[in-house]
Amino acid sequence: MESSARTRRPRRAPRHRPPPRTRPTSTASDDAQTGQFPRVTGRRQTVLRTLAAVALLAATALVLGLSWVPDSAEPSRLPTVDEQTRLAAVRVTNYRDLRAGVHLTAGTGAARTDLVGWVDWSRPLLYLDLGGPGAGAHRGLLQATPTVLLLRPNPTSDPTTSAPLSPAPLSPAPPPLVPPADGWRLAAPPAVDRLRPLLDLLFALAADRADPPVSEAARWIASADGADILAAGLPPAQPGAPTPPATEVHWWVDREARLHRLEARLPDLGPVTIRLNRADRPSLRPVEALGGQAGTPRPLNAAERHRLAALPTQLRSVGEAPATLTALLGSAAALQGTGWINWSRRSAYLAVDDLDDPHRRTLLRHERGRTTQTRLPATVNTGVDPLQPPLPVPTTGWEPAPDAGLAALLDGALRAATPAEEGTARRIRSDRLAGTELDVVEVVPAAGEPTRYWLDRSGLPHRLQLPTATGTWAQVDLTFEAGS
Repeated sequence: MESSARTRRPRRAPRHRPPPRTRPTSTASDDAQTGQFPRVTGRRQTVLRTLAAVALLAATALVLGLSWVPDSAEPSRLPTVDEQTRLAAVRVTNYRDLRAGVHLTAGTGAARTDLVGWVDWSRPLLYLDLGGPGAGAHRGLLQATPTVLLLRPNPTSDPTTSAPLSPAPLSPAPPPLVPPADGWRLAAPPAVDRLRPLLDLLFALAADRADPPVSEAARWIASADGADILAAGLPPAQPGAPTPPATEVHWWVDREARLHRLEARLPDLGPVTIRLNRADRPSLRPVEALGGQAGTPRPLNAAERHRLAALPTQLRSVGEAPATLTALLGSAAALQGTGWINWSRRSAYLAVDDLDDPHRRTLLRHERGRTTQTRLPATVNTGVDPLQPPLPVPTTGWEPAPDAGLAALLDGALRAATPAEEGTARRIRSDRLAGTELDVVEVVPAAGEPTRYWLDRSGLPHRLQLPTATGTWAQVDLTFEAGS
C-alpha cells in the first residue's frame, strides 16, 4: 500500500498549443484603413508578372515604332552599259512609235497647269486640253507645231474647278478627237511665254537618231513600276541646238527603251511631270490653220496632171466667183473676208471683219498687185456676220492697205489663173467640202511658197490654201454656179 501510494504520481495536464495563426478576412475598405493588403498567392503572382511583361514589351514596341526610320534606298550609282544604251535610244523609240497619250503637269498650287491629250512626233503636232488653275483665261484647247501655237479658249469653263481648294475638282480629260473647226487663234505673248517651254520639252522627246552616250554625271536612282529611274540631262531637240534649260531630270525607262515618265524642273515654271500612255495612239487631225490632215502624199497621176494643167484656162473662162477668206495673221488679227475674186481683171473686192473686234470692218480692194482699203460706215459696222461688200464700189476714201499679208494672200489666189511655174506637184489626200469629194493637190514652185488646190473632178478649185508669214495656212473658199 505504501509502495503504490508512493509510485502513483499525479498526471500532468497536457501543454496547451495555440491554434494555427490565420489572417482574418478583410475587406478592401479595411485594408485601406489599416494600410495593409492581402498577400498575393503564387498563381495570381504568375498572372500579374505575365501581364507586366506584356505591357513592357508593348511599351518597348511603341517607342521603337515611333523612333523607327526606314532603311535608306539603295544609293545611286553609275548606269550600267545596258541602262546607258536604253537611255540613249529613248528618243528614237518615241520617234518610231509615232504617237502617245500625254499628261503634263507644270507648277504647283494656284500656278499649276495641266496639259492632257496627245503628241504626234512624226508630224510633229500636239493636240491638248489646257486646264488647271494656272491656265487662267487660256483654258480650252491647244494645237501646236514646233513653230506655231494655236489656242481655242473656252469662255464657259470655270477656272476654279481644278483648283486645289475646289470641293469637287474635275479630273483632266483629253480633247475631242475631232477638233472644232472654228474659234482658233494664234496665242498671244503671255501664253506663249509660259507654254512654249513645255511644248518644246514634249517635242524634244523624239529624234530620228540615237543620242550619244550619257555624260558621267548620269546616275541610276532606283527601279519602280517595271522601269529604271535614271538621272540625266535633256539632249537638244535638234543636232547643234541649245540644250533645253531643264534641271533635275529623271527618266523612267523600261527594258524596251520606252519612256513612261519624265520629271524635271524648268526655270520660272517649277516642277514638271510628264506621263506617257504608250497604248493611247490615235491619229490626230490638225485644224485647217495648220494645214489639215497630213494624208499620204504621192505624185499626180495622168488625170490629176491634166486637171491641174487646165486650171488657169478654167478660171479665166469662169471669170469671177464669190469668195470667203479666212486668215490668222497674228494674235490680234483673226480675219474673215467675203466678196468676189475676178481672174479676168486680176482683181479682188472683199469686206473684211476682225473676228475679235466687231467694230473693225473694212473694205479691201486688190487690183494688179496694189491693195487699198476704206472703212465701212458705222451704221453697217455692227457685227461680225458675213457681209457682202456694197455695190457699186465706193469711189472715195480709199488709202493704201498697211497689211502686206492680205495682199500676198490675194495675189496667191489670183495666181491660180496663170500657167503653173516649174516646180513639183503632188496629191496630198482626198477630202470633202460641202459634200463634194475633192483632191487636195500641193504645188511647190521652184522659187516661192506652196499653194494647195482643192479640185473637183471637173478641175475647178473649191478651196485655195496659202501659207502666211505667221506659219499658218490661210484659205479662200470659192463658190461656182452649176455648169461653170
